[in-house]
Amino acid sequence: MKYVRIPKERIGVVIGKDGETKKAIEKFSRIPLEIDSEEGEVVFNELEAQDPLMPLKLEDIIRAIGRGFSPEHAFRLFGEETELFIFDIYDYVSKKESHLTRVKSRVIGREGKTKRVIESLTGGTIAVYGHTVAVIADFDSMDIAKKAIDMLLSGSEHPTVYRFLEREMKKLHLGRRLHDL
Repeated sequence: MKYVRIPKERIGVVIGKDGETKKAIEKFSRIPLEIDSEEGEVVFNELEAQDPLMPLKLEDIIRAIGRGFSPEHAFRLFGEETELFIFDIYDYVSKKESHLTRVKSRVIGREGKTKRVIESLTGGTIAVYGHTVAVIADFDSMDIAKKAIDMLLSGSEHPTVYRFLEREMKKLHLGRRLHDL
């Protein structure tokens, strides 16, 4: 059995209206879920998986919803080329609430600009929730998105991060075009 613990206030999102999200997850994964809303735990039997990668995908989807992603964004993780990465902001700052708020604000940016720039350039999706920043992206652009977020969490200036993103994504797209020749 696999146990995935998520914040209790996110359990309702895993279940969805009239159980729709839970049913959709079970349909795609072909693995039944047991949800303990008192403990904030989602349990499934990984031995029931027909696809050996499905338990890993399922765990990531549940964790992604737990970290603030909508089910629609989390369902991208059912794809072959997509992965989830979660930063713990406490790895970068002390546990003072003011530090946490300041660093979360750096990742989001004024009126959400920084988050939008990273998402649009990398094709990824970012969720800032609690003391974490999570990103869902394809394998190719994940390293670039992770580095950009790490730079922000470490205190780099926003223009520096934007230049890094533009430069690295140009390299990635050029490399893809050369590979396709």
